[in-house]
Amino acid sequence: MSNESLNRTSDVIGTPSQSNETPRVNVDVLKQRIIEQKKKDKFKRTIIFSTVCVSLGALTFLAN
Repeated sequence: MSNESLNRTSDVIGTPSQSNETPRVNVDVLKQRIIEQKKKDKFKRTIIFSTVCVSLGALTFLAN
């Protein structure tokens, strides 16, 4: 039984050292994702700002 546990432990320890290769990352893809996220954020801010302005205008109109 102790041999089994030692064998399993050595397998687990041996596996991570074999996968030392890191995958290559394409920087252009990451930049494109950042640009798309910024566009979405800008659109959200514009919608929120427009909604607030229209709401204030409607309240002002109704208050008079």
